[in-house]
Amino acid sequence: MILPPLNALRAFEATARLQSLSRAGEELHVTHVAISGQIKKLEGWFGRRLFERSGRGARLTPAGEQFLKAVRPALLSISASSMAINANQNRNTVSVACIPSIATRWLIPALPSFAALYPDVSIEISYASAFDQFDSERHDVLITHQAKPTDEYEFSLVFSRVNKPVASPSYLKNSRCDDRLNGAVLLHDEVVSAWEDWFECAGYRPEGLSHGPVYQDFNFLASAMTAGHGVALCPVDVFRREIASGDLVVLSEIYNRDDQGYYAIWGRDSSTSTRAFGEWFVTICSIRNPEE
Repeated sequence: MILPPLNALRAFEATARLQSLSRAGEELHVTHVAISGQIKKLEGWFGRRLFERSGRGARLTPAGEQFLKAVRPALLSISASSMAINANQNRNTVSVACIPSIATRWLIPALPSFAALYPDVSIEISYASAFDQFDSERHDVLITHQAKPTDEYEFSLVFSRVNKPVASPSYLKNSRCDDRLNGAVLLHDEVVSAWEDWFECAGYRPEGLSHGPVYQDFNFLASAMTAGHGVALCPVDVFRREIASGDLVVLSEIYNRDDQGYYAIWGRDSSTSTRAFGEWFVTICSIRNPEE
C-alpha cells in the first residue's frame, strides 16, 4: 500500500480547513514555513498543485478539493480509532460549556456522529456566555466567542467573526428594504454600535432606516431575523448552512469584523476523551452541514 506521508496529510487538511498556512501552523504547533514544506512535499508526490497561494493564504484547486473529500474522513476515522484504543475502558464524561448560538446550530445536531465514533464517552452540555473564560474546574471544553486565547490552552478557531447584513426571504418580500438597506428595519444585539461600524465600512448610510428591539441574547436576535422582523448583522460563517439553503439571504458583501472569533478551548493536560471531542468538533465545524 503506497500512501503519502501522514504529516503532509495533516498539514494539507488543516490548511484546507483554515485557508491559511499560518493558522494551520498555529494549530499543528509548527511554523508556516514547515506547513508550506509539507504541502510542497505532497504536491510533489502527486505531481500537481493542490492549492492556489496568495501570501500566506491558500485556496484549494479542483484536484485539492477532490483529495480533501477522501483525506478529511480518513483522518477523522484514524483519530477516532486511535483515541478509542488509548481511552480508558470505563465509561467517561466530557463536560462542554457552549454558547447557545453554536450549540443549537452546530454542536447539538452533530452529537449523534460523536456518539457513533466514541460510544464510551458521555457528553454533558451546559450554557456558556460570551463573557465566560476557560475554567478546568467547571468544564473540560469551552466553546465561546472571544479574543484569541493564550498559548496556555489548546484551542482552535472554529468560526470567523465576519459580519454581513442578513435577512429572511419573507422579510425581503414584504418590506421596502433594498440591496443598499434603504428602508430596512435594523435588529440589534447588545453591541448597538455594530451597525454604525458597518455603515462606516460601507461608506454610506441607508435612507429610511428604522430600529427594532435590542436583544440581549444573540439567539433571540437570530430568531427575530428568521421570523422576518428585520435585518441583522450576522457572523456569516456561523449561519453558512442557512445561507446556502436559501433560508437566509446576505444583502451585501460589505462586512465588518472584530478581533474576536468563535473558539473551542481545552486544557493542555486534558484527557484523551476531551482531546477527542475537541478535535472532532473542530472537524465538524469545517463541514458545511453539521449533520453530515
